[in-house]
Amino acid sequence: MASKKILALVGGICKDSLNKKTYNMMKDLAPAGIELQTFDISKLPFFTQDEEQNPQPIVQDLKKLVIECDAVLFITPEYNRSFPGVLKNAIDWPSRPYGKNLWARKPAAVMGASGGAIGTFGAQHHLRQVLAYLDMKVMGQPEFYFNAGKAFGPDGKCHDESNLKFASQFWKAFVDFIDSSTAKTAESPSKTKQSDSPQATV
Repeated sequence: MASKKILALVGGICKDSLNKKTYNMMKDLAPAGIELQTFDISKLPFFTQDEEQNPQPIVQDLKKLVIECDAVLFITPEYNRSFPGVLKNAIDWPSRPYGKNLWARKPAAVMGASGGAIGTFGAQHHLRQVLAYLDMKVMGQPEFYFNAGKAFGPDGKCHDESNLKFASQFWKAFVDFIDSSTAKTAESPSKTKQSDSPQATV
C-alpha cells in the first residue's frame, strides 16, 4: 500500500502549547504508511494581496507542501470562540490568488486541545466553516474535542490510555476517510471555483 503524506497545521505556537503536544501524540500514534509532518506557521508573513502573485520563499514552501500532501490535519486551540489568527493566515496564503485555491478537494480532519471541558468546540466549528468554503472534504465523525489539561506528563507525552485509544480510533477513521475521499475524487471532476463575484483588492 502506498504511503500517505499528511500535512498537520498546528494553531498553537507558544512554547508549551497543548496543541503542539497533541501533534506529537498523533505523530507517535500514526499508523503504518502515514507520513505526518508539520510546518512552522508562526514564521509566515501576514497575508497581503500585494504579495500573493509573488510570495516570499517561506510561503512558497508551504504551498509546495499543500500541493504534495494527500490530506491535511488541522490541530487548533481556541481563543474567544474561534481559531487563532496565525492559523487563518496559514490557510489564506495557499487559497490565493483567486482561482488558485490549493486546498480544494483535499481531505481534512479537525481536532484541538485545550485545558477546559469543552475542548475547542467553538474553534473547530468556526474552522469547519472556513474549510467548507475552500471546498475541502472535512471528516465529520469522530469529533475530537481534547480536554488535555491533565493529559500530558512532565515528559510532554500523553500516558492516559483512554485518550491514546481514542486518538488511535480517530487515526483509523481519518485514513478510511482519505481512502474514500480519494476514490470519489477520481470519479468526479475537480472543482476549484470559489465564487461568481469579481474579485477586488480589499
